Amino acid sequence: MRIREVRQDELAALQVIERAAGECFRDVGMPQIADDDPLPLDVLARYHEAGRAWVATDATDTPTGYLIADMVDGNHHVEQVSVHPRWARRGIGRQLLAHLAEQATATGVPALTLTTFANVPWNAPYYVRCGFQTLDDSALTPGLRAIRRREAEHGLDRWPRVCMRRDLWSMSEDRRKVLDHRGQRGGKDHGRGRGPGAAGEVS
Repeated sequence: MRIREVRQDELAALQVIERAAGECFRDVGMPQIADDDPLPLDVLARYHEAGRAWVATDATDTPTGYLIADMVDGNHHVEQVSVHPRWARRGIGRQLLAHLAEQATATGVPALTLTTFANVPWNAPYYVRCGFQTLDDSALTPGLRAIRRREAEHGLDRWPRVCMRRDLWSMSEDRRKVLDHRGQRGGKDHGRGRGPGAAGEVS
């Protein structure tokens, strides 16, 4: 499995991955999330142009999962991470998060943040296993508060949501975590005000 920056001609493939990953939400009584549209191509193109969109690829260099990130209050914020169900339980989501952590560490960014559903197994509980911690409302930065307001306006608060943060440690430890935790469920998360977790669906 290789992690690299997404190419312009692969942006439509990211939408396919997100739609497929979203189907998992039907199994937990959240069909509205499954039916939500993926990010438009022009929005994905902006992440590509900013150098904040990465894909995991198979042996044929075909994308199997992706992650896009914003800068929010000085930290890398996981806007969306999705893994195609055909490639679930192979640690791909965790590898994408590890890659973002490596990028952050290399440029002095102190933490990763995201918003996600509190009670969906492959959302907040999964991110706890990836080293994230839930933030109390008093710990939210202005940027995270703005994201949560947009999510509420989008109707996401009909299900409990949380903000999470992962303070970064040494890359040797991060790589060990990737190797030790292969095999988690993949899926999609919703971190954006679309309906993520982004963050979420990772495995």
